[in-house]
Amino acid sequence: MADLPQGGVQEININTEMKTSFLNYAMSVIVSRALPDVRDGLKPVHRRILYAMHDLGITAEKPHKKSARIVGDVIGKYHPHGDSAVYDTMVRMAQDFSYRYMLVDGHGNFGSVDGDGAAAMRYTESRMSRIAMELLRDINKDTIDFQANYDEQEKEPAVLPGRYPNLLVNGTSGIAVGMATNIPPHHLGETIDAVLALAGNSAITTDELMEIVPGPDFPTGGMILGRSGIRRAYETGRGSLIIRGKAEIEQQSNGRETIIVTEIPFQVNKAKLIEKIAELVRDKKIDGITHLADESDRTGMRIVIEVRRDANANVLLNNLYKQTALQTSFGINMLALVDKQPKVLSLKEILFHYLEHQKVVIRRRTQFELNKAEDRAHILEGLRIALDHIDRIIALIRGSKTTAEAKSSLMETFDLSERQSQAILDMRLQRLTGLERDKIESEYQELLTLIAELRAILADEEKVIEIIREELTEIKERFADERRTEIMLGGSEMLEDEDLIPVENSIVSLTHQGYIKRLPANTYRSQKRGGRGIQGMGTNEDDFVEHLLNTSTHDTILLFTSRGRVFRKKGYEIPEYSRTAKGLPIINLIDFEKGEKVTAMIPISEFREDHYLFFATKHGVIKRTSIMGYANIRANGLIALGLREEDELISVKSTDGTSDIAICTKQGMLIRFAEEDIRPLGRTAAGVRGIRLRIDDEVIGMDMVDEGDDILVVTEKGYGKRTPESEYRSQSRGGYGLKTMHMTDRNGEIVAMKAVNGEEDLMLITIHGILIRMSISDISIFGRSTQGVRLIRLADDERVATVAKVEKSEEEHEEDIEEEHEEDIEEESVDAQEDLSVETEDTE
Repeated sequence: MADLPQGGVQEININTEMKTSFLNYAMSVIVSRALPDVRDGLKPVHRRILYAMHDLGITAEKPHKKSARIVGDVIGKYHPHGDSAVYDTMVRMAQDFSYRYMLVDGHGNFGSVDGDGAAAMRYTESRMSRIAMELLRDINKDTIDFQANYDEQEKEPAVLPGRYPNLLVNGTSGIAVGMATNIPPHHLGETIDAVLALAGNSAITTDELMEIVPGPDFPTGGMILGRSGIRRAYETGRGSLIIRGKAEIEQQSNGRETIIVTEIPFQVNKAKLIEKIAELVRDKKIDGITHLADESDRTGMRIVIEVRRDANANVLLNNLYKQTALQTSFGINMLALVDKQPKVLSLKEILFHYLEHQKVVIRRRTQFELNKAEDRAHILEGLRIALDHIDRIIALIRGSKTTAEAKSSLMETFDLSERQSQAILDMRLQRLTGLERDKIESEYQELLTLIAELRAILADEEKVIEIIREELTEIKERFADERRTEIMLGGSEMLEDEDLIPVENSIVSLTHQGYIKRLPANTYRSQKRGGRGIQGMGTNEDDFVEHLLNTSTHDTILLFTSRGRVFRKKGYEIPEYSRTAKGLPIINLIDFEKGEKVTAMIPISEFREDHYLFFATKHGVIKRTSIMGYANIRANGLIALGLREEDELISVKSTDGTSDIAICTKQGMLIRFAEEDIRPLGRTAAGVRGIRLRIDDEVIGMDMVDEGDDILVVTEKGYGKRTPESEYRSQSRGGYGLKTMHMTDRNGEIVAMKAVNGEEDLMLITIHGILIRMSISDISIFGRSTQGVRLIRLADDERVATVAKVEKSEEEHEEDIEEEHEEDIEEESVDAQEDLSVETEDTE
């Protein structure tokens, strides 16, 4: 490009200029403003504030000085930016909720955790904190390099000696150009121990370091959920944590519960948190809070949340965790400057660079002290010569016309250096006394010892590391306190929807036409047997309740279909309806095939290796399979059992592998055998024969029987009885079994069989939705070849559809208005010892 005359316009390529200018700006922000140095953990503004306070002598043992004076010195000498940028930084360094170990000791209003701003700099006073002084210790012993300030009129430190690993201890955050850093604070003692562990073992692993530094330690305390995010951050430099405030649930004298929040997550504004809770209550997004108060004072934080009497405080607290900043995530990005280049560092790398910096500091300090000692020893050597030849030296000095002549004569006569000669000329006469001569000799010998020690340190890195160990241990003993942040091991790192659902017993019902619903188990009060029951569900003439399940909202419900498939739902995923509501079509929850229906439902509270599922089909086929095969079920279901044509799955039980199994048919036959006799089969296997059936007979129930249980059977016309399990001897599988009930037109065929111990309640539902709940202990005990007693009075067109045993009601039995006793006991004896033929046969 041709040269233009002075004052003319020069043409430039805008693309080139923009690239150059932006790159220069970006590098300036990265290196000189937004990112910390890995060695001292400080950005330039923090370093300049501390150095300015050191330069002004505003140290921890001196009185506080006006903050405006410090800010003015910083921007005038070192930091050519606005005063608010410097003061805001200094304010954060003085806040106990922002810095784990404060670097500025502030006097006055320096803001609050509620987001209140600090008072103007003309009102507040500041000085260095004691721990901040450790960052600058030995700065005047040539331990670090100095560089020119912005106008080259002053010198400022390029880095501070940093007598403890401040980058990890106080953490930092900053946004540069195209990159950002966010390093959490850590516990001083743990971090120092990690440095020392690395110094002793350069091959130490991240897992070993995490045994020393389990995770960040925030100034506001709180809890970190899980360690996977911490490990990822420590290994790669990037990760994410879930931080939760600390809260307790207190029981009041009036029976109400109160949630007391004593710690909140790091960098959360307490006032805005309370405002958010109030907003959620106002908008009815959180229900159950009756009063909200902030009772925090100088002794600590205390947010009081009063809970309504009928609300569950644990569920309410989980909702607060999920919907407010009481639980937040903290993204870790450990980016720092290494040799003026930004790098993402692992925990071990940060500790390594700090340790290397300390080695440099110790060596430079040692060299500085060595130079000083050698210089002093050199002077003392000249003084010793002078004392040994004092008379000749005095005569030589007296004979010299000028000081320069005297100095020159001394150098020539006694082979002294210029500095030694000058020291002799400056020596006072009092040094000629015997005592002073001894002091010089003693000092000289001590210096020789010191010089030897300093040279040994410089020659041996182990001695350097030992000095680092001693000094870091001293700082740990002086400043380390108790860890504030608790790390919850083994907990879920994310709050699931399940945590927001109260744990409560429920009844899940499923009708013949596929309507499912859930309702609390205490909806139905217990009645005397023989009553008329209450309306349990609105059904039409063609529908009736077919399955009734007693479970918990947090249990896993396995739903088995007639075609041998299994689906999985959580208890709370079943919609809750009123007592008389029909429910939701189950097709909306489960993807059925045409003609498929649910034939068994079982609750699973925990999947364990030593537990099994035991299957029984309508045609008497049985199978035992490990429950772990059903722990992971796809949304479109899983094959649970291989079925033959026209067969259906009618019952599934969760077992521990040690029980006896009882199988009952609708014509009153029952077989009992040990579960251990059935070897476990694969998930898709067809199974083996459990009971041999007569013509037109089919299996209606299967249950586990323990010693002392009773066998309860219920017929379609509302009759039932209990029979001691001892009347059913154990047989081999595959036989016809024993008669368990005398069948007549009066009581009808058997619809249900349960093993009971008398401590449960029984729930019966008819085909028209009439429901009755009674105590099983109210049902009479009879021999196995009897008809039983009336459990529920039915109309001519009514019959029992479903029977379930549920947990015993705590309420007193309601007295039934109409009691009939004349039909209670009707026994028709048959041969109680009639044993039918037994034979075993595997199903092909």
